[in-house]
Amino acid sequence: MGVEKFQTFILISTISTLICICHGLFTPKDNYLINCGSQSNSTVMGRVFISDKLSSNLLTSPKEILASQTANSDIYSTARVFTGVSSYKFSVTARGRHWVRLHFDPFDYQTYQMNTAKFSVSSQTHVLLSDFTIKKSSRVVKEYSLNITTDDLILTFTPSSNSFAFVNAIEVISIPETLITSSPPPRLVGSGTFQQSLSSQALETVHRVNMGGSLVAANNDTLTRTWLPDSTFLLEKNLATSVTKLATVNYVPGYATEETAPRTVYGTCTQMNSVAAQDPSSNFNVTWEFEVDPGFQYFLRFHFCDIVSLALNQLYFNLYVDSMLAVMDVDLSTYVDNTLAGAYNMDFVTPSPKGSNKIRVSIGPSNVHTDYPNAIVNGLEIMKMNNSKGQLSTGTFVAPGGSTVKKKNLGLIVGATVGPLLGLVLLGCCFVLCKKRKRSRRGQDGHSKSWMPFSINGTSVGSKGSNGTTLMSITTNANYRIPFAAVKDATNNFDESRNIGVGGFGKVYKGELNDGTRVAVKRGNPKSQQGLAEFRTEIEMLSQFRHRHLVSLIGYCDENSEMILIYEYMENGTVKSHLYGSGLPSLTWKQRLEICIGAARGLHYLHTGDSKPVIHRDVKSANILLDENFMAKVADFGLSKTGPELDQTHVSTAVKGSFGYLDPEYFRRQQLTDKSDVYSFGVVLFEVLCARPVIDPTLPREMVNLAEWAMKWQKKGQLDQIIDQSLRGNIRPDSLRKFAETGEKCLADYGVDRPSMGDVLWNLEYALQLQEAVVDDGGEPEENSTNMIGELPTQINDFSQGDTSVNVPGTAGRFEESSIDDLSGVSMSKVFSQLVKSEGR
Repeated sequence: MGVEKFQTFILISTISTLICICHGLFTPKDNYLINCGSQSNSTVMGRVFISDKLSSNLLTSPKEILASQTANSDIYSTARVFTGVSSYKFSVTARGRHWVRLHFDPFDYQTYQMNTAKFSVSSQTHVLLSDFTIKKSSRVVKEYSLNITTDDLILTFTPSSNSFAFVNAIEVISIPETLITSSPPPRLVGSGTFQQSLSSQALETVHRVNMGGSLVAANNDTLTRTWLPDSTFLLEKNLATSVTKLATVNYVPGYATEETAPRTVYGTCTQMNSVAAQDPSSNFNVTWEFEVDPGFQYFLRFHFCDIVSLALNQLYFNLYVDSMLAVMDVDLSTYVDNTLAGAYNMDFVTPSPKGSNKIRVSIGPSNVHTDYPNAIVNGLEIMKMNNSKGQLSTGTFVAPGGSTVKKKNLGLIVGATVGPLLGLVLLGCCFVLCKKRKRSRRGQDGHSKSWMPFSINGTSVGSKGSNGTTLMSITTNANYRIPFAAVKDATNNFDESRNIGVGGFGKVYKGELNDGTRVAVKRGNPKSQQGLAEFRTEIEMLSQFRHRHLVSLIGYCDENSEMILIYEYMENGTVKSHLYGSGLPSLTWKQRLEICIGAARGLHYLHTGDSKPVIHRDVKSANILLDENFMAKVADFGLSKTGPELDQTHVSTAVKGSFGYLDPEYFRRQQLTDKSDVYSFGVVLFEVLCARPVIDPTLPREMVNLAEWAMKWQKKGQLDQIIDQSLRGNIRPDSLRKFAETGEKCLADYGVDRPSMGDVLWNLEYALQLQEAVVDDGGEPEENSTNMIGELPTQINDFSQGDTSVNVPGTAGRFEESSIDDLSGVSMSKVFSQLVKSEGR
């Protein structure tokens, strides 16, 4: 009877192989389709899944249970339940990459509620799942690409403590050697080439998307893949449109094949909205957002086929990943031997393990001259790459007691992945013990060590030998390190009732130090790589600055692997909260002008301070805070960069910032200058004027982007039509005109055409004077020739008592004072009172 079962298995496997041949040219040498826990075979979309009872030689499981919820032949109606460590062993005919697909659909069987199962799954070399659970009524298919270098593949199911494991179906299918290779190597997003070999990498398919098309099921793909439509991932659907031209797809020898992606993927695409693409001035990106697991690098494969152009060299576009320029000025026809509609794929790897759970992908028009701007993408695959421990899951992997065979298999896995780590841990322990002995000889105490060494102004901060509870002098006049116990006391042990906000770095709490100083305590996540960089940059930057229009750093704490920043408390929160969305009373026009002037002073100080210039890189209304007197202070320096040297024009760096405020020139070229802050500040000016979000996808297309919308009205001379309702009738026309001209100059397409922050400050001060000015006859003040930025007199004397001198922007571009507060000590109103009065002109 056993021989008959085996013959049946061979026959059905052969039939399954013939079905695959009908779908494409590739014939998998290994093609295991297993219906787990079933007494019979099941057919799914023409593919026959064999009962694991008919192929019992695959399974090594002394403690297994067949579970069934119905009598039908669906692969999800049965399951194999494991109460102990169990394995499936598959003989491998053709070594190399294989799909490994695990099918899960929990249901209740006797005492086993499968949605409560918790377990791990591993191969001989990689941990695929750890502490894995599935919600009830949630069908999950986990797909992996494993490079198998042995004569068999062993998949081991390990229940967690006091739990069990289950699986409904398993696929192990060989795939073409050319599908995923290291030649040519994928590019690192941002710059460079991925130096490691892909051959040792296990990959997990996280997303596989058919851009602009419908669902592509496994029976319509030569490699039995499933492609989902992209509509659920698009951030702003009104900016995109779909195109379908299956017949135009050209598979050129030596490039993408039907196995790379089917015609149903290359023959559809998502492009820029067709209406917008008819406007030569269109300049926007189409963006998708995908959820991923943090802590891993990702392999991204983009599929392209120019099915929208009528001739060669018509389409040029840029591709971005997480706001970083992946590739610039793409002309697809040049990639495929000057062939129109040639199928092509580009491979990328994210540069470092992601700290966030999102990947954003964008396409947008190139600067290369074309009649109509456009950008396309046809398909995208996002695959998680195993970490340094060989894991594709960050959960705990613990091998419970089992038979000798199971322990041996698990030992191979644990030895391969954990052995090197244990060696490093032992070496580390020896090093720590030696250090402790040395410290005890020197009479040092045993306080905990800081977890992150770095230096500020040449002084080591948080170094290995530093005392975690002793305040260390970072500068000559301030001690910044604050003990963790003092921080807990200030926030009442981080009482949630004191939570005043949440940001990308972490939660912010209101607190009070022992001396009565009110503080804002920002508590970060030490596991976040992005948070680590922000923590370091914030301390390095703010420890150098002292200015009344920059939020002051009170201290920081890095004990117990914490990342905590303590700032002066700003009573009135963010400027953004006073403009819209929070229900707070509207600000007057004078208040808004004074807030903009204060923020401009702070930024001008950053750009022109005595030390190297600093570029904030994240100027937005949410990063301008207000104290109890509504005085503005610039905050959040986590993304700040030191500016270029005197002999340089820019700093080359990956694009970071906030959508809606981002300098388009910086976005395109990855070349950062202080004019990038000027552009962002220009967006803030219009945000202050119009009191609405800078990006609002709920509005009609032409209104989504505030900067573009405001500029259209400004160029028509009708900006007053879109300003905040509460301001109408309360702004002098000359003041509004000067303010709007300043904002318009800030938003110039090219940085060289934008004013400096010093120029912006002068013009905002002048707008305030125009608002407050009263002439003798009660009429409006004249403006004469002061409409354009930079046309102010080059020097004004005797506007205040004392010998303070002011170099007007356009000459030295910097204010020179004896005060460390730079501009904060100068009343610019005194300067402009000379300009507004006729005798002062």
